[in-house]
Amino acid sequence: MSYALPDARLSGTFAIGGDLTVSRLGYGAMRITGSGVWGEPADRDEALRTLRRLGDLGVNFIDTADSYGPETSEKLIREALHPYANDLIIATKAGLTRSGPNIWTPNGRPDYLIRQAHRSRELLGVERIDLWQLHRIDPAVPRDEQFAAVKELLDEGVIRHAGLSEVSVADIEAARKIFPVSTVQNLYNLVERRHEAVLDYCTAHSIGFIPWYPLAAGDLAKPGGVLDRLTAKYGATPSQIALAWVLKRSPVMLPIPGTGKVRHLDENVAAARIHLSDEDFAALDQAARAQ
Repeated sequence: MSYALPDARLSGTFAIGGDLTVSRLGYGAMRITGSGVWGEPADRDEALRTLRRLGDLGVNFIDTADSYGPETSEKLIREALHPYANDLIIATKAGLTRSGPNIWTPNGRPDYLIRQAHRSRELLGVERIDLWQLHRIDPAVPRDEQFAAVKELLDEGVIRHAGLSEVSVADIEAARKIFPVSTVQNLYNLVERRHEAVLDYCTAHSIGFIPWYPLAAGDLAKPGGVLDRLTAKYGATPSQIALAWVLKRSPVMLPIPGTGKVRHLDENVAAARIHLSDEDFAALDQAARAQ
């Protein structure tokens, strides 16, 4: 009996910046590092197997950052996948520095951002980074100076498209006066909804919205609730239902569930087959808002 592999292409497609078409269900490469997103992964071989599995599953959008490791994630991506498939889009970020596990410090100095983009290009082994995102706006550096550094990277061809992370609508509008904003990466999931206005703005302006931590369902996953009922109805796990809900929320949504294990990757990508009815989507939405 043959086994049909999960297929990320069932999630539909989105064109980042209008010209980089990806399967909407992507992959986040933060979890192929060690504990606290620091150093080498506990099982390096499994991390490499996970990366090499992506193409088999129709995943052609990888999100990483210079700070994951630091540098560990970018190096592993190159080791596993270079030379890259023609349709593979790799996004990376800079703007957070690391001094130890789970320690993240903003650094938005223009010279630092530019240097790190060049370093990421070198580590990934690409002539131009498809999508580069400002990991955080550093409150200690004038915002427009950080945006000007992004524009310089675009103008010099170091990066093809640019995005922002953990920003407000006002931040996006300020950045768009200086460079085209192709993506926004904010915390968002079924139960974490503080960025609804940002998502609505991105939807209206065809800006890709990359929710990080997209699988969370919180107390909705408890037995007897609407999520529990839907897992039985769709033959899925609570995380898969939560991911299907995120995908249905907006056509610009590009979730990037991350893992360093092939089994978990297969399970995440299998969510692409789930298409919630409008009634089930609304029921989950109402339950999440009540929570």
